[in-house]
Amino acid sequence: MRVAGFDELDARTAYLLWQLRESVFVVEQSCPYPELDGRDLEPGTRHVWAEYGGAPVAYLRLLEDHEEARIGRVLVAAGHRGRGLAGRLMEVALDLVGPRPSRLDAQSYLAGWYERYGYAQTGPEFLDDGIPHVPMRRPAQSVRTRP
Repeated sequence: MRVAGFDELDARTAYLLWQLRESVFVVEQSCPYPELDGRDLEPGTRHVWAEYGGAPVAYLRLLEDHEEARIGRVLVAAGHRGRGLAGRLMEVALDLVGPRPSRLDAQSYLAGWYERYGYAQTGPEFLDDGIPHVPMRRPAQSVRTRP
C-alpha cells in the first residue's frame, strides 16, 4: 500500500492513478462525468493505492472536509477484484483518519460492506450520475490507550 499527497506523486504515478479512476468510474460504469474535480490538488488530500507489476490496481482518495475526513473514489481494477485489496485500502485509510469521524457516499449495493468498517447510513438513497448511492458516516472513535 502506498500513500501520498498530490505534491509527492511523480507525473507517471499521477497519470496512472487518474487513468485507473477513469477506466472504472467513467468507462466501466458508463458515467461520463468530470472525474478530475480539483480536490486531488488540495493540501490535505491523500491518495492511497496498491500496485501490481509497477502499476496501480486499487485506489481510494481521502479528503479533509472540515472536522471530518471523507473517503471516496474507492476502486479495484476488474482483474484484481476478490483479493481483499479494497479492504486493505480501507484499513490504511482508517489508520490515516484516526479517531476523527469520517463520511463517504457508498454505491448502495456496497453499504453492507462499509458497515463492517463502522459506517452507518445517514440519509436516503440518491442517484449520483445514475448510480444509486447512500450517504454513510463513521462516528468519532474513542482513543484506546495501551496497557
